[in-house]
Amino acid sequence: MKILKDLPELIENQIISEETAERIRLYFRAKEKPSANRMFIVFGVLGAILVGLGIILILAHNWDELSMVTKTVLAFLPLVIGQVLCAYTLLRMNESISWRESSAVFLTLSVGACISLISQIYNIPGNISSFMLTWVLLTIPIVYLMKSSITSLLYIIGITYYACETNYFHYPQTENYNYWLLLLLVLPHYYLLFKKKPNSNFTSFHNWLLPLSLCIVLGTLAVEMGNLMFISYMSLFGMFYLIGNSILFTDKKKINNGYKLLGIAGSLILLLILSFDSLWENIRDDNYLMENIIISPEFWTIILITGIAIVLLFFQLKNKSLSEIKPFDFVFIVFLLTYLFSSTSILAVIMINLILLTIGIITIKEGTTKDHLGILNFGLLIITILVICRFFDTDISFVTRGILFILVGFGFFATNYYMIKRRKSNEQ
Repeated sequence: MKILKDLPELIENQIISEETAERIRLYFRAKEKPSANRMFIVFGVLGAILVGLGIILILAHNWDELSMVTKTVLAFLPLVIGQVLCAYTLLRMNESISWRESSAVFLTLSVGACISLISQIYNIPGNISSFMLTWVLLTIPIVYLMKSSITSLLYIIGITYYACETNYFHYPQTENYNYWLLLLLVLPHYYLLFKKKPNSNFTSFHNWLLPLSLCIVLGTLAVEMGNLMFISYMSLFGMFYLIGNSILFTDKKKINNGYKLLGIAGSLILLLILSFDSLWENIRDDNYLMENIIISPEFWTIILITGIAIVLLFFQLKNKSLSEIKPFDFVFIVFLLTYLFSSTSILAVIMINLILLTIGIITIKEGTTKDHLGILNFGLLIITILVICRFFDTDISFVTRGILFILVGFGFFATNYYMIKRRKSNEQ
């Protein structure tokens, strides 16, 4: 590191003392250790995965020539090896994260391989959903016994795929709510991880994967009133944004705050989709009876998620001044009111477009006030995408459309030029 090479020169010119130089050396050495440790964890896990895949390929090549007894022994062999490695780790290498993670991942993959091989050897009937359910249930003890965050991530991926397999891929033949119970099993590990290591990479991965899993699986709760799920999804994105904007994430880097970024992206994408009148035509065609709505899972999903989002909003507004309030704080409530009172008329489309336009203008104003080009251009991007959507959704002439694009492009150039010029004048 260049600063360490310059220390002798700084000492010689009496800019810093020898004691200060030694403290600087110790500081940078301490920073290097976690990086090396992270690399060792990554390579350890990759090594476990590659070894497992290598064993599977070798066995697959000679599988048909083996006897049933040999096949059974080989099916259980990786599982036994994985258990031995985990036992050794717990007894001798319990403080090593790389040993815990790599041995836990190897055992997790071995469990899945053993189940599938035994089923194939003895022709045990079943399907992919029952296989995934058995696998994840046998995986969850590994998460807590080995304190393995990578296994926790694999578990979340597994239950997400299980929910898709049982609900989406076979819809409408089956309705399965096991995902929500399975998700509860891993939440204590996530809580402890967030509490003890809030800034670790493992926590950041969970901050992205968990809300992403919820986004994917929430649609499985739709049965016969699927259009009501627009409200649930908007409330879910609002809830994500409020969680990511809470005190728990104030010291987090933006890239590590999956809740906030998914909340913003999800809200904007859903609003842009619903800015087209064709979707609202389908909603207007729905004639749901109130007595059927109240007993539907879609209704209670809306009540639960929107209720949580409103509670989060209430507690956050208590500690915020008027200038700190963001447009995304209220988007889900405005959308809910729009859906309830305007979904039967063209007013709903107008309201959605006005919401997007308002968000864009407020974001541009915030970027200008804070002298932040990123926020400014994000607001301009929202308006640009809205204009592009209306380009394909209206009957205005091509000349008028062209003029609109020119004006938006000029707005990009003018606002950025103004910001850069103001920065230079402030520096002088």
